[in-house]
Amino acid sequence: MTIDHDHLLNYPIPEIRQTIRWQDTALYNFSIGLGQDPMDQAQLDFLYEPRLKAMPSMAVVLGYPGFWIRNPDTGVDWTQVLHGEQSIILHKPLPAEGEIIGRSRITSIVDRGPGKGAMLYNERVVTDARTGEKLATLEGTTFARGDGGFGGPTGPIKRPHPEPDRAPDLTVDLATRPEQAIVYRLNGDHNPLHIDPDVAAQAGFKQPILHGLCTFGVVCHGLMKALCGYDPARFGRMDLRFSSPVFPGETIRTEIWHEDGGAAFRARVVERDKVVVSNGLFRFAA
Repeated sequence: MTIDHDHLLNYPIPEIRQTIRWQDTALYNFSIGLGQDPMDQAQLDFLYEPRLKAMPSMAVVLGYPGFWIRNPDTGVDWTQVLHGEQSIILHKPLPAEGEIIGRSRITSIVDRGPGKGAMLYNERVVTDARTGEKLATLEGTTFARGDGGFGGPTGPIKRPHPEPDRAPDLTVDLATRPEQAIVYRLNGDHNPLHIDPDVAAQAGFKQPILHGLCTFGVVCHGLMKALCGYDPARFGRMDLRFSSPVFPGETIRTEIWHEDGGAAFRARVVERDKVVVSNGLFRFAA
């Protein structure tokens, strides 16, 4: 099949109602690396139930509709898709417990031409199921590498946030654990690429790789530590582009440049000196 622009643009992505327990929040925070220093009181605020906080990046696992793009009627070659970009706008701190609703949609599709793939822009709005209050808006870009040339619009294309050409103002190093991908998948992302060595080898990797959204969470942790004093109420927005995978056990160094209202950032793996996240934008809450 090939992409039918109008059909995919209006594809009925299922609405998700989800109950959040304190255990789910603690698991997410643990899965992105918090708690490696059990004497760090600021990190324990994200793991210890009497004073539990939700990390802003937890929004990426709330109201998640599953891997719906794998459905044959989407017309997308799901084996060739990559998660290219991700952003979160936090409207208020996420609850550590409660019930939420996630509503997802495709906002636009760009045809890059035969052999060049397509870009699918998507949005998910997470609301409080009891009050209807908006909690977070997530925007993402999926690169459908096998689906260009279907005759769709050729733009507009989202422009990445520019990176400064000077040394960063500050850096934060956070180690990942060898088993971190195995733990992170318990949040609901069950892609075997992140646990099965045979599947990873078929994809050309020496071992299972870390989920891109786990890397997103580690970088969010770095920004929260460096810029927000671990206070979710100070977090407003975070955008980034995925550049390269991370192997569990590697150290992620977030490089930060101060800007009006927030910061620019990128991240690299220390052991391989490889940029894994680029064109990052952070903004404080208004």
